[in-house]
Amino acid sequence: MRIALLALTLSAAAMLGACTSVALAPVPVESKTFQKVPPVYAPPATVAAAPAGIATAASSSLAGQPGYYTVQPGDTLRRIALQFGTTWQALAQWNNLDDPNVIEVGQVLRVAPPQGTSQVAGATAPATSAPSLPAGITAQSFAVTPLAPAAPVTAPPPAPTPVKPSVAVAVPPAPVTPASPPPSGPAVMASNLTTATHDGIVWSWPVSGKIIQGFNGTTSKGIDIAGNLGDPVYAAAAGRVVYAGSELRGFGKLIIIKHNDDYISVYAHNNVMLVKENETVKRGQKIAEMGSTDAPRVELHFEIRLRGKSIDPIGLLPKQP
Repeated sequence: MRIALLALTLSAAAMLGACTSVALAPVPVESKTFQKVPPVYAPPATVAAAPAGIATAASSSLAGQPGYYTVQPGDTLRRIALQFGTTWQALAQWNNLDDPNVIEVGQVLRVAPPQGTSQVAGATAPATSAPSLPAGITAQSFAVTPLAPAAPVTAPPPAPTPVKPSVAVAVPPAPVTPASPPPSGPAVMASNLTTATHDGIVWSWPVSGKIIQGFNGTTSKGIDIAGNLGDPVYAAAAGRVVYAGSELRGFGKLIIIKHNDDYISVYAHNNVMLVKENETVKRGQKIAEMGSTDAPRVELHFEIRLRGKSIDPIGLLPKQP
């Protein structure tokens, strides 16, 4: 019995020894690698250049030349367009501006249309090019002097025609009809205004009143004329209204009239405006009523600009009576 148990024990030990002698290999692990994904918004290797021959603004070498303007602090494209009697759309087109809301101080802009373009009076297309000035001559290098109005030419009275005597016949008097009142509104025209002609434009005074501030070209770029609230304001010359509003600070209710490619006139501080943008007006037509908007007193601030430069209106208007 003992011999059998011993043999069984030795057999089991031999089996265990055989099991422990087998090498245990590690479980294979699959190795995974991750490829690098390029960023979604990686910049391109090269940036396409703008087409040759297209500029976003005039060259800085043209600064100060006729037909060009250098952007100043506080300028907007609309403000510059008003100063030169054109539209901001035209300026954006002439200067190839992608975004008309973005202009930089010191940027030189073309403010006169390129050669070959034209504009019909009363249309909203860009204005025709102003006549060029001699080299080295600025827009205000010459004096503008008023011309005396020509004396009216009166024909001699006709010779009296002999009348044969006739029998008097009693004729009942014609009924007297009261005179109709003059029309009111924008169509009212000023009468017996003296005129002066310069560069083909016939000028007359926009209001009758005392000049309380003269022109000096710096702090005063026009003249201020005193008056009473509601006094009529007349167009100083025929033209087209390019602005009628109150968006420009310091001018109140403002009207700007373009007379030709060179001249515009400015009427500020009105109480009531009687014309709208793109409306054609005649010289002496009532365009507003005098007021004090953005002004300390009732007055008309009146300017005349030649190719965007303010000049003394006294040099163009007829002599005051």
